[in-house]
Amino acid sequence: MLTPRMFAAGVIVAGFAAMLVVNWPGHLEFDSIRQLLEGRRGIYSNWHPPIMSWMLGAFDAAVSGGALFVLFDGLLAFGALLSLLWIVPRPSWWAVAAALVIVALPQLFLFQAIVWKDMLFADACLAGFVCLAHTVQHWNSIPRRFALLGTSALFVSLAILSRQNGFIVLPCAALALTASVGRIATRRQGYIYGAGFLLCCALVAGAANAALQLRAAKAFGPTEQLEDLQLYDIGGMLKRQPDMPLPILGREKPPLAKALREKAPHLFTPVWQDRLIGDREISSWIPSSVSAVARQWRALIVAHPGTYLAVRAKDFGWLFLSQHLHECLTFAVGVISVPADLNAAKLPFRYDDRDAWLNDSYATPLMETPAFSHPFFAVIGLIGLVVLLRRRRPADFAMAGLLIAAFLYTLSYFFVSIACQYRYLYALDLSAIASAFYLMADLRPLEWRRRRAAAST
Repeated sequence: MLTPRMFAAGVIVAGFAAMLVVNWPGHLEFDSIRQLLEGRRGIYSNWHPPIMSWMLGAFDAAVSGGALFVLFDGLLAFGALLSLLWIVPRPSWWAVAAALVIVALPQLFLFQAIVWKDMLFADACLAGFVCLAHTVQHWNSIPRRFALLGTSALFVSLAILSRQNGFIVLPCAALALTASVGRIATRRQGYIYGAGFLLCCALVAGAANAALQLRAAKAFGPTEQLEDLQLYDIGGMLKRQPDMPLPILGREKPPLAKALREKAPHLFTPVWQDRLIGDREISSWIPSSVSAVARQWRALIVAHPGTYLAVRAKDFGWLFLSQHLHECLTFAVGVISVPADLNAAKLPFRYDDRDAWLNDSYATPLMETPAFSHPFFAVIGLIGLVVLLRRRRPADFAMAGLLIAAFLYTLSYFFVSIACQYRYLYALDLSAIASAFYLMADLRPLEWRRRRAAAST
């Protein structure tokens, strides 16, 4: 007998196959190819999380390019969504309708095939929390319990390693496990398992990062990235108040102070930092001015907190509100980068008929709809979070933890946003989609009404 679970599972599997057929062997742009080159050379610049470069290099050794990475990412996302059908005791026919919608969304149909670290982070995060939900579902089977916990720890560790601010995921996962175990066992066990999970993930992620750093370049990637952010903030503040004093830079790095004062009001834009940071005169002082820029940045925040917050709010608004999709990098199709990188990677430029269809007939028309709206998915996620925290089944805490992690990750960009690229908050969209699918699969309004009627008689 065909059940809603079987129909919904078939839709998800078909959606995964369609994503691969239409997008294979994946889409790569400037960042993707730079990380692929790092992976091939085995030397990591730390401008991007080294785990991404290492994985691309490992997959590329088997099949040249990003194809296997796309397959891995897709299996994580679609596999996690598929497995949610086995957490819900008896999925309803709403699961089929929900599955038909989600596999057609660009978050699954297109983004999963773009070789970006943001997809890896979101997919690993989703898989980690879904494994936690399965853990509490199979709590009474000790072998399954620890196998699922170990798998979850690996995925959560991968998420931590995949984005510079990915550490936010870990405490959310540990607290979700603590609440889930406290619900089905005792609070003491919940605290023990939560603390153990936190420690295990921290050790795995720390050891993996330490191993990757053995092959890191001597360039100070993270240091320069932080200075770039600070210069970007200073530039934004100068655009708002051109006469704002820069006493520290004026005393220690007068040419940089002069360049910022003259150029920042014209070069600063919420679209991205590159116009300002990439200016020849300003960039020539990076990283020789790291200490002076950091002290000047802190002094400006203390002296002008309102201006700093206004700059940060505008940057975050451009990223989160999704109102400038045609000005910001929203998606990428084909294999496109500077010729030198394409030649170094031995990859031909690609923008074929399938890429043109994806760009012109699929993704671009959807940019005018909620399908490309972080606020829309944030609302979906908030509704899901309220329902999950009110219902409070053991597995619900894991899905609630996923949403809380996505919200906190999103909020972290208030302080670190340097561009309005849609992919930065992709994890918010995917988490909301997963939680909505999980809840829709268990939606039985007629059954609820019969239960209420029976209880009232």
